[in-house]
Amino acid sequence: MTGTVVIALERFLPDARRIADALGADVLPYGPDAFRAAFAGYGRVVAVMSAGIAVRGVAPLLTDKWRDPTVVVVGPDLRYAVPVVGGHHGGNDLARELAALGIEPVITTATETRGRESVEGLAAQKGCDVVNRDSTRAVNAAMLDGDVPLYAVTGPGIVVAGPAVSLLVREGDYVVGVGCKKGVGAAEVTAAVRRALGLAGIAPVEVLVYATTIKKRSETGLIDGVAELGGNLVFLDDDTVNEEAAPSPSRASLIGLAGVAEPAALAIAKRKELVLVKQTYGCVTVAIAR
Repeated sequence: MTGTVVIALERFLPDARRIADALGADVLPYGPDAFRAAFAGYGRVVAVMSAGIAVRGVAPLLTDKWRDPTVVVVGPDLRYAVPVVGGHHGGNDLARELAALGIEPVITTATETRGRESVEGLAAQKGCDVVNRDSTRAVNAAMLDGDVPLYAVTGPGIVVAGPAVSLLVREGDYVVGVGCKKGVGAAEVTAAVRRALGLAGIAPVEVLVYATTIKKRSETGLIDGVAELGGNLVFLDDDTVNEEAAPSPSRASLIGLAGVAEPAALAIAKRKELVLVKQTYGCVTVAIAR
């Protein structure tokens, strides 16, 4: 299975196969469950059909722009390619790929139509991902009006960012939530995280960020341990942590939190899925989400 699929009505399947050959994609004949199957197994969808059919097919399946596949509609005359889902998340790029077949990309995202960059586009260029995804609306809107400064912090360092500041870090699929007792040592943190990653079969380079509660911002052992792992540690405020359910019982209720490791991981994870429930190693708790 490839990462891209071309869905087409039966009469358009020959054109769909030509498009699929150019993209290295699979072909899926259109039917009642075609889009559901595509959303379950692919990250990029090209729909060779009218936009109305495609929109009605995908609308009930949409959940979150950071997780939904990109969808590009190609008209039956093969003149235009229109991203209808996920323009900033690969849809615009997919439409541009189709230009090699003489299909004109129709880009409608505001920043691109003004010749401006988007946060998501900058992140992709730099091999990064956006940690605080809610920030992109405000930052992209600001980019329409003028240049927005881009700061590179190579560390060691501390960044305090407001809600309208996008935080970009090295790409990764997983978020590691970490809790600890007061005065924990860096070596204990590092050992615990490595054990949890090993248990889940995840390499450190696959981690997007490490997350914990802001109540741990003075724990130098936690900070140094994550730094030793080569990771970025994000401190979350109480409201952000408590917005997520803690699947496992936690003594964090004593400090006003639903939990630490599990909700911190889920708060940032793209799919909001726990891949490793909370594990306790001495003074450190670790949970992993994606």
